[in-house]
Amino acid sequence: MSYFVRKLGFYLVALWAALTLNFLIPRLMPGNPVDVLLAKLQQRGGIVDAATRRSYELLLGGGTDDPLWVQYGNYLVNLAKGDLGIAVSVFPTPVSEVIGQALPWTIALVGIATILSFILGVGLGAIVGWKPGTWLDSLVPATTLLAAVPYFWLALILVLIISSTLHLLPGMGGYDVVLSPGWNTEFILSAIEYGTLPALTIVLSSIGGWLLGMRNMMVSTLSEDYILTAQAKGLKNSRILGGYAARNAALPSIAGFAISLGFVVSGSIITEQVFSYPGIGSKLLQAVQNSDYALMQGIFLVITLAVLGANLLVDLLYGIIDPRTRARS
Repeated sequence: MSYFVRKLGFYLVALWAALTLNFLIPRLMPGNPVDVLLAKLQQRGGIVDAATRRSYELLLGGGTDDPLWVQYGNYLVNLAKGDLGIAVSVFPTPVSEVIGQALPWTIALVGIATILSFILGVGLGAIVGWKPGTWLDSLVPATTLLAAVPYFWLALILVLIISSTLHLLPGMGGYDVVLSPGWNTEFILSAIEYGTLPALTIVLSSIGGWLLGMRNMMVSTLSEDYILTAQAKGLKNSRILGGYAARNAALPSIAGFAISLGFVVSGSIITEQVFSYPGIGSKLLQAVQNSDYALMQGIFLVITLAVLGANLLVDLLYGIIDPRTRARS
């Protein structure tokens, strides 16, 4: 029990530190969200005076000229209330609404792509590692080469070949713009069609890491005594592969997979930009370009909670599955 209490305590401290950094980092960047809004207002012919500035400051959750500790206190209080503020980049939409609209797109795209990459990579890695030195090992350099290729370059190549040249899949957007978003068959099929090419980019870029890691762990695991004992007992190769070797070799990959799921909500900014995909990565870039503190903090908060939650889940599961972990702690 003390193991789990210590882990929970550690992650609570990590959460507080992450929230504090989440507050400080945007404010260390040049620019001011109130100035951005006032500049936009002035461009449209609006009147900019001290009263207008104060109104915008109050609307965004307090004056940016207030002492930092006052802003920090207001930030924590608003978080406790579930108020993430107003997004400057899409003023006057609340941050929670902006995130709520973009997050499902990223979870669907990056989440499914991550799961496919993990299943294919670990499965192929187990097979390759079971027979090291055979022709199957030639798969490893090919997949690791794809993993080394920058996301944006691979994405552009796929758009050129599959979309522009072969016209097999659309290369931009999240769905057909003539459709109204909703839970209907036509819209869902359109979203799948538009999301296939970005997902393929992520899968091709990610599968090599899973395959190489699983392959190396399989080679190491096959030299363990319990594998030799199982072979000496005359167990079938399929049982040794699935029940002994792959099961134990996959433990590090499972930990990495849980952490990867935590990063799903951060999306893939470059991939989403190349495909003009309406995900959370595009909103984050938009927030940075507009000095949108509130939206940046809201997105970073969601990413932080997802990553810490995934890590905590892995630690707790390891404590349950492997008693040696609790003993060492």
